[in-house]
Amino acid sequence: MSIQKSTRSAQLGDGANARAALYERSCAALYGISTERFAEILDEILRKNFPHNPSVSPEKTADFHSGLHLEDLALARACAAGNERAWQDFISRYRQKLHRMALHITRNGTHAEELADSLFADLYGVGLRNGVRVSKLVSYTGRGSLEGWLRTVMAQEFINRYRKQKRTVSLEEQTEEGAQFTAPVPAPESVPDRRLETVTDEALAELSSEDRFTLAAYFLDGRTLAEIARILGLHESSVSRRLDRLATALRKRILAGLRTLGMSHAQATEALETDVRDLKLNLRAHLTQDSGAKAFPERRISDQNDRDGSNG
Repeated sequence: MSIQKSTRSAQLGDGANARAALYERSCAALYGISTERFAEILDEILRKNFPHNPSVSPEKTADFHSGLHLEDLALARACAAGNERAWQDFISRYRQKLHRMALHITRNGTHAEELADSLFADLYGVGLRNGVRVSKLVSYTGRGSLEGWLRTVMAQEFINRYRKQKRTVSLEEQTEEGAQFTAPVPAPESVPDRRLETVTDEALAELSSEDRFTLAAYFLDGRTLAEIARILGLHESSVSRRLDRLATALRKRILAGLRTLGMSHAQATEALETDVRDLKLNLRAHLTQDSGAKAFPERRISDQNDRDGSNG
């Protein structure tokens, strides 16, 4: 029993030392974030990324935390909390970058300024929820760089504005332009295997916000590789390779997860094929869960297959 207690004490000590090292790396103390508060933030992010696995092993936890952009995370959370020094550092590092990102996306100086200022207001938190200032920065989890996250959030805001503008066009205007409207075709009834939804949820939760945006923009919003490349500031071939990599990795991850939950390889493969429409609907929710982009249109599988074929 004494040996077990000693081992347990050593493990707790190692965990405390690891947390202390993470805290020091983050420079959170510069912005008044205590060790206890930073530990709470790390635990919150861990639970968010492993929603169906409440007992993550210490090794996996340490590996996950060590991969986070800790300095960016501390800065973002301090800004969300209203720390003045953090905001000064944020403005110094990112104010001009936000305007350059916006100009790259909109290709219009006036629109770029409006887009950047609107996003900056959301980041600062001009809105109130239950009397508390709400900053969009609180949703940053450190999985990717803060600059990359900001670029993705701005791209999503741009798409949201575009789709909102499209919805304000009246039915008469659309009719005058020759638009035709058909009655929606009801989707066939299906009962998806809940295990597929669970594994899909876990697989998508492990992706960075930029990867989720890339998948949503291409598969759900129907944007071209060139459009996505311009929005993210990447080369078109880079977006194409990223999509191939993500699709392959997701399929392997989902198949492996289904096998873990008791399916045979044949059953897992069949689940992905027969429930693809329901999986599509789940993807729409999961891919936009952290982005604020709630206006991606759903597309039929046959339409997407045509798109994939045309893109070669």
